[in-house]
Amino acid sequence: MTWLRPRKQGCYVDCTIGMGGTAEQILKVSAPDGMLIGIDRDPQAIAQARTRLQPYKSRIQLFCENFQHVKSVMNIANGKRADGILFDLGVSSAQLNQPERGLSFQQDGPLDMRMNPTHGQTAEDLVNALPETQLARIIHELGEERYSRRIARAIVRVRRQSPLRTTLDLSRVIRESVPRSYRSGRLHPATRTFQAFRMVVNDELGSLKTGLDEALDVLAPGGRLCVISFHSLEDRAVKQMFRRLAHEAPDQWTILTKKPVSPSLQERRANSRSRSAKLRVLERKPVCGDEQRGHA
Repeated sequence: MTWLRPRKQGCYVDCTIGMGGTAEQILKVSAPDGMLIGIDRDPQAIAQARTRLQPYKSRIQLFCENFQHVKSVMNIANGKRADGILFDLGVSSAQLNQPERGLSFQQDGPLDMRMNPTHGQTAEDLVNALPETQLARIIHELGEERYSRRIARAIVRVRRQSPLRTTLDLSRVIRESVPRSYRSGRLHPATRTFQAFRMVVNDELGSLKTGLDEALDVLAPGGRLCVISFHSLEDRAVKQMFRRLAHEAPDQWTILTKKPVSPSLQERRANSRSRSAKLRVLERKPVCGDEQRGHA
């Protein structure tokens, strides 16, 4: 809230509304008349957020949509520019804790991984159809997995006998394909591979780049764009875009976080899933005469 700086009469966009926790705080801080537009590609998340935010129903509009279409969502919602936009990337705890979503290697479920379970190819489709070289490239580039070739080779060998159908099927193949010493490391050996398949199934990097471009177009003077990432590739994309804008148009853009903001030790202890989070903030400079309004 400190960086997003919600205020009354403002318009804010939560591009990954999830269960509505952050959105609720934005609405509280921007009372009595701040407006919020919530976006999420997950229909379950939209339904949960709608229930949670019922007390604020006159001040919210929710859209089940990919945040790469934030510009068209804004046009449908009110045609105005946003005073603050938030992207909280990655997968939510609620999604991880649902075995039927296929996002966790620690619970048995279908090998799905789609953020919107009604659209697109599943991880099962990709794992059982892509050639070995393409599997290895995905695991290496998106998962930054050092044993990507060994894992891809094992997947292809096993699927020749029987298709991989569940999360535990894939997790077992990964575990058995890597060195014994790697299995007892800090991270579960399937962590990076599952992350890679989730990212490709949902085109997360492509959606992020398009979404950031569109968010810049609808950000009002004095408005702030806040991005929380949990993956080095995502953080790198955000950092490079912010730096490019600040360099090419320093009269229009200011980077407010010279270094990414990380969770405190206390927060990491209370919520271990926050440990890799990085927050970066970009501000569109106020136009002449708006400085006082922008910092109210």
